[in-house]
Amino acid sequence: MGEGDRMPQTDAPRTGTAPRARFRRWTDLRDVSGAHARLRWWTELPLILLVYASYSAGRLLARGDTSSAVDHGLEILRIEKVLHLNAEHPLNRLFTREAWLGVPADFWYASLHYLVTPVLLVWLFRSRTAHYRAARTWLMTSTFIGLIGFTLLPTCPPRLLSEGHGFVDTMAQYSSYGWWGGEASAPRGMGGMTNQYAAMPSLHVGWALWCGVMLWRHGRTPLARLAGVAYPLLTTIVVMGTANHYFLDAVAGAAVMGAGLLLTPVVMRLADRARTRLVARFPRSATASGTTGSSIVSAGCQTSAGERIPRQRESRTGPGAEPGASPTDAGDGAPAAAR
Repeated sequence: MGEGDRMPQTDAPRTGTAPRARFRRWTDLRDVSGAHARLRWWTELPLILLVYASYSAGRLLARGDTSSAVDHGLEILRIEKVLHLNAEHPLNRLFTREAWLGVPADFWYASLHYLVTPVLLVWLFRSRTAHYRAARTWLMTSTFIGLIGFTLLPTCPPRLLSEGHGFVDTMAQYSSYGWWGGEASAPRGMGGMTNQYAAMPSLHVGWALWCGVMLWRHGRTPLARLAGVAYPLLTTIVVMGTANHYFLDAVAGAAVMGAGLLLTPVVMRLADRARTRLVARFPRSATASGTTGSSIVSAGCQTSAGERIPRQRESRTGPGAEPGASPTDAGDGAPAAAR
């Protein structure tokens, strides 16, 4: 068989595995700087809470004009009609007609993104430390991109359109079953404190996609991988069936996560540079925090209190030890020999 006959056989597997290899490389983000070893929960928790508070406050500040939000929602419907996309109406009619589907879907929409996402962050922090910082940075970067979308494109969700468009607000229909009120997915009486026109992009779908990737990439069991596929798919169905988002909102949520994933290495590099400059500006505090609890410098060298230049300390029982060596040469804390 000639060389020309062998070429298609060697090229075919490469063509088939290239997209998967790129996906694995993009989603297998690691903290190669070694900074993950210094992360502590008491610094991570306030950071995450700060980002979420900024996200919530931004949603409130970016309410936009109601008429513009309605126009944007209707424009999305027109675009979907041109593209022959209409998954929202049949799903919404199904959830409205069948309470055994609509009620769990409302609980799903109102609760799970507040539960599953933090649980996975804690799991990554405790069990997948090398991947945690990159995963957290990806989630936060994408969230801020989504906040920009809420600000620039306030969008009325399907449930708030006029009745003539054929959507039913299942959150209002089944509000007596849950803890949310009839006006929003927020707790009763707090609907006025939320931005109900932040439909584009759908971060419900975006966060669920992040959770799915984490479960697929770092889960050890087939059940974890199955959950990684099912969770974002079911969340997409739920947000449309409850009339909280259009299909294109879900697509935009996935696109936002893709943009955040591509920007994550850049954001991490910028954070590392900022930390390096901070350490250079405040060297004393950085040195004190980095050397506490150990006097070892390198290669067996130790320093004692007030000692500027480290000396090589060797154990008295070690090979090459001098018979007349002073007991202090064994290192700090060694018992002095009786005289």
